[in-house]
Amino acid sequence: MDKIAVLIPCYNEEQTVAKVVADAKKALPEAVVYVYDNNSTDRTAELAAQAGAVVRCEYMQGKGNVIRRMFREIQAECYVMVDGDDTYPMEYAPQMVEKVLGHNADMVVGDRLSSTYFQENKRPFHNMGNSLVRGCINRLFGCRIKDIMTGYRAFSYGFVKTFPVLSKGFEIETEMTIHAVSNNMQIENVIIEYRDRPEGSESKLNTYSDGLKVLGTIGRLYKDYKPLGFFALLALALALVSVAFFIPILVDFIQTGTVERFPTLFVCGFVMLAAIQSFFSGLILSNMALKNRRDFEFRLNMIQGKIKHEDFD
Repeated sequence: MDKIAVLIPCYNEEQTVAKVVADAKKALPEAVVYVYDNNSTDRTAELAAQAGAVVRCEYMQGKGNVIRRMFREIQAECYVMVDGDDTYPMEYAPQMVEKVLGHNADMVVGDRLSSTYFQENKRPFHNMGNSLVRGCINRLFGCRIKDIMTGYRAFSYGFVKTFPVLSKGFEIETEMTIHAVSNNMQIENVIIEYRDRPEGSESKLNTYSDGLKVLGTIGRLYKDYKPLGFFALLALALALVSVAFFIPILVDFIQTGTVERFPTLFVCGFVMLAAIQSFFSGLILSNMALKNRRDFEFRLNMIQGKIKHEDFD
């Protein structure tokens, strides 16, 4: 098992990958640097190997698929994940590692948004999207995470080996954050300086399509981790629709003593029944989510016990 593993997912980053590997080896000389090439069509893999990285490949396209492969294959006490585009200074890595190894953090977030991100980033819709995603997650999940979409993080062994990677693309960072928050894992923030990509290097993130995927991921995970809140909101919306269409029928009945719009009345009744069913579905799924939390804690305890047993041996 490695003491520290630096994980660099890459797709067509020949312009910057060698510098990122060199910076990682300088900042963390005791670490093993892994570059996972995701079907690059340039010299990314070749240059990473020349710079001293362990180069491996993931043939399923997408950042989420790369991270799934990394987390499955690599065994380490602390993992540092950083993009290969040289936008994150590696000099902050030792501070992040210390929070994992010395302060029991499960995930350390490299917080760009509290420093230079909004000045350095030249894509205004990315700025707005980061703020929107951060606001949604902090409001829905009752947390205070500073930067949701950052690609610069450090993880404990327990986090990596219990994190079920479901996302295929750039929504993976959102999934990581919600997983940690919902399972009451220790999250630390380290404010980092952000620098925009060098000239000639292009972001692989599509502002609109990937942004919609991220918002969809938030909704899906809110349903999975907070089912009572999700289905209660759905029940409230259905109940309001039912009541809104029922009120005119009730007014007519009070005034005339007859019901003239029976089809609307029936629809109101069925919509209200759907609202009641939605609410009780949320209650049932909430109990199932609680059981999943208990099972997760059991698995995490087993993994932590395995680590301590290996250290003792």
